[in-house]
Amino acid sequence: MDLGIKGKNALITGGTRGLGLASLKSLSNEGVNVAYCSRSDDGIVETNNLLKTKNIKYLGIKHEIKNDLDSLNHLVEKVEENIGSIDILVNNVGGSLGSDSLLKDDLENYEKVFNINFWASLKLMKIVSEKMITNKWGRIINISSIFGREYGGKSSSYMSSKASLIAATKHMAIETAKLGITVNSIAPGSIKHDGGSWEKFVNNSPKEEVQDFIEENLPMGDFGSPEPVGEMVAFLSSLQAFTITGACINIDAGQGRSLF
Repeated sequence: MDLGIKGKNALITGGTRGLGLASLKSLSNEGVNVAYCSRSDDGIVETNNLLKTKNIKYLGIKHEIKNDLDSLNHLVEKVEENIGSIDILVNNVGGSLGSDSLLKDDLENYEKVFNINFWASLKLMKIVSEKMITNKWGRIINISSIFGREYGGKSSSYMSSKASLIAATKHMAIETAKLGITVNSIAPGSIKHDGGSWEKFVNNSPKEEVQDFIEENLPMGDFGSPEPVGEMVAFLSSLQAFTITGACINIDAGQGRSLF
């Protein structure tokens, strides 16, 4: 299927591994010019080598996503200078700290997690939407979590921040619905990838513990992989997805328990 987005420009936060890399691959396969950021020089070199074979513009930027408006504006300006106005934003960077107890957890953990999972994403949405409104076209995809939709997981701050991101996604989708812009979120389940937390869990835990987790939580019998998330990012960016906005789409192999 031709998604009709060849020549569009995308910014992906955290594009060198996991869900961000999968999103980058899927978008670049559609002929989308891609800018991405990473904290790792090695990750940028490896990702640029992957993109060399594609007939697109690409830009890897060493940049740490944080709750700092000046820093985020500088990132967007650098992207615009090198590949053009951002048509597609993928807010992928995120993190988790603390415990599953709100009462016992340190409030500093909440601030740190909200800064990266919510505030930085929200500010990027507001920054890039200005040009999208002018251009009357844009796609924003926020990577949330099934634990932003329902109770669960091991971090109350993570769950709260991802729920906030889903709510902000819906609000912005309604505000921009008549402006040619769609805003959606994706809620992955437990996805295993190189360097990710679930890979570390599998490698560092007793086999019995891993198997018990799979049997209790993963109906399809295994962890998910990043590729379906990347393909959904590409589809939500497409011309065909023009009436999909304000949605939160689970990609969790049936792990989520919520009916809604």
